[in-house]
Amino acid sequence: MSKAVVSTLYDSDVFRMACRQFDQAADAINLPEEIRDRTKYPRRCIAVSLPVKRDNGAVTVFEGYRVQHNLSTGPSKGGIRYHENVTLGEVAALAMWMSWKCSLVGLPYGGAKGGIIVNPRELSPGELEHLSRRYMQELIGFVGPQQDIPAPDVGTNEQIMAWMMDTYSNHVGHICPGVVTGKPIALGGSQGRREATGAGVAYLVDKYLVDMKIPINGVSVAIQGFGNVGSEAALALSSMGAKIVAISDYTGAIYNAAGIDIKKALTYLQSERILKDFGGGEAISNEQLLETECTVLIPAALERVITKENAPKLKCRLLAEGANGPTTNEADRVLERRGDIEVIPDVLCNSGGVIVSYFEWLQNLQSFYWTRDEVIEKLHGILDRAKESVEYQKRKFKFGRRLAALTLGIARVAEAKQRRGLFP
Repeated sequence: MSKAVVSTLYDSDVFRMACRQFDQAADAINLPEEIRDRTKYPRRCIAVSLPVKRDNGAVTVFEGYRVQHNLSTGPSKGGIRYHENVTLGEVAALAMWMSWKCSLVGLPYGGAKGGIIVNPRELSPGELEHLSRRYMQELIGFVGPQQDIPAPDVGTNEQIMAWMMDTYSNHVGHICPGVVTGKPIALGGSQGRREATGAGVAYLVDKYLVDMKIPINGVSVAIQGFGNVGSEAALALSSMGAKIVAISDYTGAIYNAAGIDIKKALTYLQSERILKDFGGGEAISNEQLLETECTVLIPAALERVITKENAPKLKCRLLAEGANGPTTNEADRVLERRGDIEVIPDVLCNSGGVIVSYFEWLQNLQSFYWTRDEVIEKLHGILDRAKESVEYQKRKFKFGRRLAALTLGIARVAEAKQRRGLFP
């Protein structure tokens, strides 16, 4: 028997966490040893240096990455993150989770992820454009509509995608909207894409509350992270009748037992760019938000925020993972022992974004565009089928919901690799 690979290239807490999840799922489905490492580890990674001339004339060199985890099931797909704490290990873990997510919901993609070590708030619009274009320029040999299709993530948005699409299009000599998703509508973006991840989280929350026989009208919701995912989930849930009692960003959190006016919070955020000093409730910490008494808790920021230390203190009925990897392996075990909190795992819960990115890519390839109602209807259909398959797997094998979702996603990727065989 061959000895398993131990990767040092991606070594980090978050990558080890993703690998432990994989190992647990692979053991649960008796995945053959000869296919495990091929399925687990990324296909390739690219590290790039990005010199940018600043507005004051100085040159700063930023570091960026792109990890393509799986190319056996189609072109790879995944966001690009701009954050000062980006690491290669984090990007690799996110790419791995993206593979299982795409596989779980039935998309013809492998997983990928990208990131640049930068605080985008410290760059001017011109500097941000130069950085984004330079990053795409460095990746041109590795991305494309049939190769790898980036999208927005933490710290990036549709404008950044527009610059990247334009850079790639200038290189190939014609407009190529399918090289990225999450673009502005005017450049081939899809109706419904901006709100897709958060709206998908809200849709699944509603579905699981029905299963739990809890009417959504009046339920209390706490959301950690008020970026694209958190804010869109808040808007969708409040429109369904839920009461959003806590929201946060990196500057802190706001709590209001009577409910926060989400539209007012968004207007304030658009003006001030941060939630700090928003007068819609009492100021609390992000840590306090996670332990707030509520019906639904949605971690929608970064990974590894639910830990073995705070997992015993959670006071929610439903944990809906809007972020990728928000719950550590140790915290998962705590929640399993508790048995009083239902979990919608990230690979299912936040899959609405990549599903509508897939729709955008299809529309770009066909040059035929759908209405928002058509997009949302198709999104709900895929989410319903994915939820049903996870619940069936959970019942059949008496798995936890995360294990059920991961085993489905991993098994499909592993089968594709086995069927394709090893290229000599």
